[in-house]
Amino acid sequence: MQDLDKALADIVAIRTQIARETAFRGLGSATLAATSIMAIGTACLQAFWLNDPTARPFLYFGGWIVAAALAFTLIGIETVRRSRRLHSGLADEMVTSAIESFLPAAGAGLCLALVFGRFAPDDVWMLPGLWQVLTGLGLFAAARILPKAVQLAGAWYLLAGLSVFALASGDHRLSPWQMGLPFAVGQGMLAVIMHRAMMRDQGGSDAAP
Repeated sequence: MQDLDKALADIVAIRTQIARETAFRGLGSATLAATSIMAIGTACLQAFWLNDPTARPFLYFGGWIVAAALAFTLIGIETVRRSRRLHSGLADEMVTSAIESFLPAAGAGLCLALVFGRFAPDDVWMLPGLWQVLTGLGLFAAARILPKAVQLAGAWYLLAGLSVFALASGDHRLSPWQMGLPFAVGQGMLAVIMHRAMMRDQGGSDAAP
């Protein structure tokens, strides 16, 4: 029994290692493009309905949290579906590996929101920039299993986050476009990158969609 347990543990370890070293193709370009449109749509709705986001931070961040939750749900469903089709028996390990790459950044972003909201409500203007920086760091961490070009999107999110932080540092005002534009461009970049990776995998051209 001990030999059997050891053999099973070795198999699990091997499968996990293979999953960590295999290019992950579970992210669908169409779903990523949809999240880009969602970012622009959320920004437009807030610009139209939310006259002064700085005076109503709960509604401002609440709208973006809802949009993020919907985006994560869509990406999660598509990721599981594509992984089971493209990665077959390694699907579960591949999805787990992808989650492990993004989880620290996502968890840090959630914790920052809770801490700022509870202990530093006057400093919530920092959150849009910080969230974008964390997204960039998450993409850099995921580059080991995603196409290396995702680092370009990671660099975009880092630069966008720092720029938003610098722009908002003067008047500490919240703007729908501080979130909408960076995430729309970043998710659009990811959609193009994943589409090109899929075309290369299928032996197609490397032309943009």
